[in-house]
Amino acid sequence: MSKCKMIGRNLMVGLLVATATLSNAAATTAVCQGKCRFLPGDAGWPSDGKWDALNKTVGGRLIRGVPIGQPCYGSSPNASACSEVQRIWTDQDPFITDPVNVVSFYHESDSCSPFYGPLSANAETRHLNCSQGRVASYAINVGDAAAAIAGVKFARENNIRLLVKNTGHDIPGRSSGQGALALWTHNIKSSTIFNYKSKTYTGPAARIGAGLQVLELFDVAAAHGYRVTAGSCPTVGAGGGWVQGGGHGPLSAAYGLGADTTLEFEVVTTDGKHLTASRARNKDLFWALSGGGAGNYAVVLSVTLKVFPDGPVAGSRLTFTEPDPEKYFTALEAWQKHLLYVNTVPGFQASTTLLPGGVFSLNYATLLDGTESDITTHLTPFYRELDALGITPTVNETKAHPTFVEHYRYFEAGTVYTRNVTVGNRLIPRSLIADDARLPSLTRVYKDILANPNSVAFVLASNVSHARVGNAPGDNPVMSAWRDSLFLSNFGVFSDGQATAAELEAALATVNGWQTKFREVTPEGGSYMNEATHNFEFWKTDYYGEWYDELLKVKRKYDPGFVLWNQPGAGHDAWQIKEDGRLCKVR
Repeated sequence: MSKCKMIGRNLMVGLLVATATLSNAAATTAVCQGKCRFLPGDAGWPSDGKWDALNKTVGGRLIRGVPIGQPCYGSSPNASACSEVQRIWTDQDPFITDPVNVVSFYHESDSCSPFYGPLSANAETRHLNCSQGRVASYAINVGDAAAAIAGVKFARENNIRLLVKNTGHDIPGRSSGQGALALWTHNIKSSTIFNYKSKTYTGPAARIGAGLQVLELFDVAAAHGYRVTAGSCPTVGAGGGWVQGGGHGPLSAAYGLGADTTLEFEVVTTDGKHLTASRARNKDLFWALSGGGAGNYAVVLSVTLKVFPDGPVAGSRLTFTEPDPEKYFTALEAWQKHLLYVNTVPGFQASTTLLPGGVFSLNYATLLDGTESDITTHLTPFYRELDALGITPTVNETKAHPTFVEHYRYFEAGTVYTRNVTVGNRLIPRSLIADDARLPSLTRVYKDILANPNSVAFVLASNVSHARVGNAPGDNPVMSAWRDSLFLSNFGVFSDGQATAAELEAALATVNGWQTKFREVTPEGGSYMNEATHNFEFWKTDYYGEWYDELLKVKRKYDPGFVLWNQPGAGHDAWQIKEDGRLCKVR
């Protein structure tokens, strides 16, 4: 029971004698106004008339949020539609294009799972109706600044939660929230390639709408003879939370993180102002948006990024299965050691998947401006180590393409992305891999993770040091752990498509435990906030590093009322979610 509800009930008892008609909800409203955001059913929740007026203000672009599993519930569930929802429940695409539902299995939860409605064969879990859960109650299909301004004004004046949802590729759950109004920026798909001029940079740039996705951006840049840093997954919103959280991708080893390439942000602030943030205007806001966390300081409508001349790209992939644990983990240590060498090669990046049962897959390595011979030369020392161990790859392919987007399409083809995995990560410093005495401690953590039959781990290697990127500490709030890292280690646990909330909580606890184990062997490391758990104990130091206090100042300056709130956004601990889902002030 929330604190607000407790206070409301106590107050009601005291007033019953004088005002017999005073309701519990009204008393709760009186106490909670300004201290807690309203939820549907509260006396202070906006009336239908207010929502209708907002819809007219935004040109009919207000959308009522509906959980994707809704067809499976009610007195007359739609069997055909329910069967289709069950079929796509672990797929990402239907959630990416939805205004309120999100990719995160944990944050979508089981509150409207398509497997527990009246049609369910399991009588113990069957129930008639589903709840909204953490899915936003309404969304505005934002197409311009006026719609975003109307949304922030409505949320502020009516004391309800406000959040930003782009594609919903959001592991920490920043684009979901009970009783929220979502500003849905997914359909802002504008793009312009032009010559940018400023005191700090003059050269080619791309101004893209917040909703432009990775592959769409790659195609736009390629059409003009350029390549650009964006994420690895083709459906991530390149102009949204990806870049605001830092943003790694297949070109990071050449040009840095997405946040290292930002030039401008077009935003709407929570006081309803339409601003440009750059190194010349609103500099502190620009700085915070360039890697300081998504959906927390302002609503981003577009971002301007540097682009770079295109050219040939070499790629390679390799897979082997080694059931002997000793050989497998020896090979893994050899690969991590080899990354110390390729880390010195400009433009060389590699993504590796590790699975239980001794599966090792170099998904693909990327070498900009290289040939098949070049990339083979860089990988040959590792191949020799595999041979010495008696390990023979089942897949071993090298191929060069004339442009980056052709390379990307070729090596990404066939990759399947699913929702049903809870993910965490750790940035692994070069110093640990270079230290023969410390490396076994890291291997023990991998052994622990891969002992879980439902686990997966990734090794994403790229050099984003200041020397490689060409910037300096403090140019943006990307923490030093990124700059000192040899690779990012992602890890996760898969859940059954019919996982219950309790099972998802257990998966989250498991991943938090793994993040802690990695933290213990990498005290100088950190974590990439976009792909980390939302409730990790050490989120301030591990997600924000040395820049947390400065980011908190920017938050308090541009959003002192916390109109935007998400966990683990900077400053979020001034508010908390109560047991009933209500967002309330802590202090």
